[in-house]
Amino acid sequence: MRFLLISLVAAVTGCATSEIPQPPGSTPVTAAEGRARVAALLPSSVSERTGWARDIYAAMTAMEIRPTVENVCAIVAITYQESSFRADPAVPGLSGIAWKEIDKQADRVGIPQLVVRGALLLPSSNGKSYSERLDTVKTERQLSEIFEDFIGLVPMGKTFFADRNPVRTGGPMQVSVAFAEAHAKVKTYPYGVSASIRHEVFTRRGGMYFGIAHLLDYPASYNSPIYRFADFNAGRYASRNAAFQNAVSLISGISLALDGDLLRYEQGEASTELGSTELAVRTLARRLDMSMPEIRRDLERGKAHEFERSRLYARVFALADKLSGKPVPRAVLPRILLQSPKITRKLTTDWFANRVDERYRTCIARSPRASL
Repeated sequence: MRFLLISLVAAVTGCATSEIPQPPGSTPVTAAEGRARVAALLPSSVSERTGWARDIYAAMTAMEIRPTVENVCAIVAITYQESSFRADPAVPGLSGIAWKEIDKQADRVGIPQLVVRGALLLPSSNGKSYSERLDTVKTERQLSEIFEDFIGLVPMGKTFFADRNPVRTGGPMQVSVAFAEAHAKVKTYPYGVSASIRHEVFTRRGGMYFGIAHLLDYPASYNSPIYRFADFNAGRYASRNAAFQNAVSLISGISLALDGDLLRYEQGEASTELGSTELAVRTLARRLDMSMPEIRRDLERGKAHEFERSRLYARVFALADKLSGKPVPRAVLPRILLQSPKITRKLTTDWFANRVDERYRTCIARSPRASL
């Protein structure tokens, strides 16, 4: 959610150490031992355990993420929550969702729906019409391939989608395609790419590699894995930033949505228009002894680990701690209502993080040892 390419690149080029709390002194293991121990932590319902363990362990090795029980269980919990360990999971009612989104896009760009549906009656690359394929689509990978065909082969496709495939997440960990593409630009993807990074996201090996990168391949100061789980859903450092918003609200008396966005964003780009958090921080300028440009400069670091070393971060929390008489939280679960055509009930980032945390604790309980 809400990924900005520049901040993605900054995030993946930082020190990539796992920050999930774990006992020190993990014993090195061979590749065979590592794969076997990963397999032992997979839920009993998982089929092709050898393949899943191989791809998980390979991804962790490539990114130098230690294969501790804690790290493996974090990966297992997210994957089980997102896909129940299916590389390309079926989405209930995906055909109807796809048609509804096509009609919305037609209205958005001002093309009559009859014209769009007429274009979709044309034969696609496999001989079937786009309409026929849409009527029977089951997975996001299939849907992505339909849109790729349509954009590449039908003149209206580029006009309609502006060269942008509307399928934005996929694979067993439901990772963002935009994140995967940004990550691959700054870190070597350990497998050959036959078509594109987008295609790799929908495979088991690629989906796990980029999902693990999103979850663990960035430094964070959290004292509990639940905040990484929230970040996986809401964006890196969303939990830390929600805590910063909470501190600002405490000092200023201004109620803020604890969504982790320190600036206003439009289509993934930071806007020059002031958002509610920046406006609230500006009311504290004199107490912080900071100028408006200095405040903006530090807020622009809000999607990177270095924000915690900024003057703004330190001074806001110093004031909040003093006002409350004790240290205020440095991490808070973001309060975001999850919105997606695939979601049919009211869900939040808080719900997601706690559900994954339950799965994480179940995995930890399955482990015969504290760490690998």
